[in-house]
Amino acid sequence: MKLPTVALVGSPNVGKSTIFNRIVGKKISIIEDVPGITRDRIYGTVNYKDYKFNLIDTGGIDVGKETFNNEIKIQAEIAIEEADVVVFVVDGKEGLTSNDYVVRDILYKSNKRIIVAINKMDNKKHHDNIYDFYELGFDKYIPISGEHGINFDKLLNEITKDFNKYTEDTEDLAIKFCLIGRPNVGKSSLTNAILNEDRVIVSDKAGTTRDSVDTKFKYEKKDYVVIDTAGMRKKGKIFESVEKYSLFRAMKSIERSDVCVIVINAEEGIIEHDKHIAAYALEAGKPMVLVVNKWDTVDDKNDIKSYTKKMRAEFQFLSYVPIVFLSALTKKRIHTLMPEIIRVYENSRREVKTSLLNQVINDAYALNPAPSYKGKRLKIYFSSQSGIMPPKFNLNVNSKGLVHFSYARYLENKIRENFDFEGTPIILQFKSKGEE
Repeated sequence: MKLPTVALVGSPNVGKSTIFNRIVGKKISIIEDVPGITRDRIYGTVNYKDYKFNLIDTGGIDVGKETFNNEIKIQAEIAIEEADVVVFVVDGKEGLTSNDYVVRDILYKSNKRIIVAINKMDNKKHHDNIYDFYELGFDKYIPISGEHGINFDKLLNEITKDFNKYTEDTEDLAIKFCLIGRPNVGKSSLTNAILNEDRVIVSDKAGTTRDSVDTKFKYEKKDYVVIDTAGMRKKGKIFESVEKYSLFRAMKSIERSDVCVIVINAEEGIIEHDKHIAAYALEAGKPMVLVVNKWDTVDDKNDIKSYTKKMRAEFQFLSYVPIVFLSALTKKRIHTLMPEIIRVYENSRREVKTSLLNQVINDAYALNPAPSYKGKRLKIYFSSQSGIMPPKFNLNVNSKGLVHFSYARYLENKIRENFDFEGTPIILQFKSKGEE
């Protein structure tokens, strides 16, 4: 099922990020020590009671050299475009500001459900300010404290009151893959090229202006769904100045996909934002294929071998992900993509026999024992696989505090050397003796 989206909107310094972090919770990222992937978390998935929804923190949107009011305007408009429910955050300590009126005027036109969250209400002396905010003219006001977690149940109950309860989609067995990447890398052309090659479109269900488009097709007699992240369809340049906007679209598609195809434009080369989008797919634990599109535009000096070397240097954190070179426009090498999508999907579901896994881990340890730390050395007693999509492995050890990041990476590499996990992240979970 498609998840509803909730956006936090408001002036700077009203506490949107604190509220965001409290609602989303600190997710344990698969990514550690990855250079070049410093990014604000502006998007998260929330589980609350029987509900699940996407949450956007518009405060993380970077709008470059816009003036202050324009910046707020852009953030609010993006939130309106993307969200089903908007939480308008105001500062209860400060009282109403001129910026609040700027946001209000935009939200009035949205026809979305608006909840005004009056933040920083941990001090009783600010409670008289609540009534000032009624002047904004909305229906629902909830005093909260992001810092102390006051009234968050009330806020979340109000957010989710019209949502459907979350259920896993089990009836559709078709493998879903999404095409993600910056605007204008050729995602839609690639979708058309994939479909034209197969010429069997079972259904073509167009989303709304803010949704991605799902198209079902057959490939070698099996059903697949390609999710093309919707383009920015609003007129005017307001969205084009917001690079992170494309992340919202990408995140929605990533959530619903079995495989993520990260599309890069060969003409422009690799841009930092490509890495940000790839990092989100990695963090979501999805198998991936890197696609270098518009390969027909690259001169012969840039052969596949040297371009692959460049890609590997830029995407060091995806060293295990296959790279496909193609041209959606001329259909050259388009036939190489579907086999890779199927392969990485199957690898993400691969299960390893416990006896074989232990043999590989024990051999790796014997070959290169963990370094000692303060006179203690890591011991690995037993290993087993605990999940798939992505594959997860439990390693029972004497003390997980002795596991250095580089040693965990060494063990991951040994697992990859022995079993085909190309294209999929794998997660190693270390458990101390006696820990459940």
